[in-house]
Amino acid sequence: MIRLLLISMFAVAITGCASNVVTDYDSGAAFSDYSSWNFAPTKDGEDAYVSLDGARIRTAIEREMERENLEQRAAGEADLLVTWRIVTEERLERVGSGFGFGLGFGSGNFGWGISAPPPIEKVEEGKLVVELVDSQNKQVVWRAASRRYLNESQSSESRQELIDEIVTDMFEKYPPGV
Repeated sequence: MIRLLLISMFAVAITGCASNVVTDYDSGAAFSDYSSWNFAPTKDGEDAYVSLDGARIRTAIEREMERENLEQRAAGEADLLVTWRIVTEERLERVGSGFGFGLGFGSGNFGWGISAPPPIEKVEEGKLVVELVDSQNKQVVWRAASRRYLNESQSSESRQELIDEIVTDMFEKYPPGV
């Protein structure tokens, strides 16, 4: 019994330590040489509208870049350009238990039945990906992707909290090797 309890506690501890962010970087990049940043211009060169989540993400990135002591400059003068996107992913989710069991009696007969297939629905979720691009050679030097998802059923407050947590977790791993 104690053995089972210890194994369960160990499994919970390992799960709690699992990272919610995956990062990758260019091992040849000199991250100490970067001192300024800005958001990358849009592909059209025009200012497009910014969604509610987009504004939340931009604010969180600005906060984290300031914490990294990187100065925000005009896009043409910045060492790093920041791009971000929300990648939509579909997954199947079980809705309800979908399990039934029944017994029956009648006319001297006995019967029973079990049904199992749970109802399943498609759920769309958004995963945040942030990339830092060297403005001189236009190459991505650092990338972070979240393993946590935004979904449409979240309230504004919970979306803000989740975005702040995700972006903070991402930039805890910047610069790499520190």
